[in-house]
Amino acid sequence: MAATQVNPTRMELTRQKKKLVTAVKGHRLLKDKRDELMRQFLDLVRENMRLRQKVEAGIRAANGNFVLARAIMSEEALHTALMAPKQEVSVEMTPKNVMSVNIPHFTFKTRTADENDIYSYGLAFTSGDLDDAVKSLSDVLPDMLRLAEVEKSCQLMSAEIEKTRRRVNALEHVIIPETQANIRYISMKLDENERSTQVRLMKVKDMMLEDAHHYKAKMEQGAAQG
Repeated sequence: MAATQVNPTRMELTRQKKKLVTAVKGHRLLKDKRDELMRQFLDLVRENMRLRQKVEAGIRAANGNFVLARAIMSEEALHTALMAPKQEVSVEMTPKNVMSVNIPHFTFKTRTADENDIYSYGLAFTSGDLDDAVKSLSDVLPDMLRLAEVEKSCQLMSAEIEKTRRRVNALEHVIIPETQANIRYISMKLDENERSTQVRLMKVKDMMLEDAHHYKAKMEQGAAQG
């Protein structure tokens, strides 16, 4: 395989050795990145489970209070109380780079700082259960945003882990073995060429020595005859 892909020259051997050094270094760095991504990913998964349980508990409490409020209040009164909200919430998303992965970071702010502005109705004519429901939803909002942030981060980091894993496997099982095979092939061919050159040089030397011996013998014979 290597014989059909590379030229057995010293320049190519140098290039393959540099490629191997780069591949080994890249493999080590990518493995470190994969391991760190996995560590942070598992931390996010654990946080995701905790937040989901907390958010679901808050939503269940809010739904239960809404059911109680609806049982006490008429449907028209309930709709009227919630028709015109007093408070507004704006959410901003800023990316945060974690191990070359841009994960979202959500922040929110309310239109006013008054905590009582979450109630868009007068407290004198509504059920206390409705107040509890609205308060439950208000309290669970930060956790809901953090849950959304964590779940999206898990998705992005999972995709990056998979991509990094494929790169590590490609380097470990394809690029590095192929480069090592190319180096062995080129080294073997260069050694063969060097041995062939040495054999040719030895033959030439023997021929030159033989010619010199014959020339000397001929000269000696001519001198004897003279």
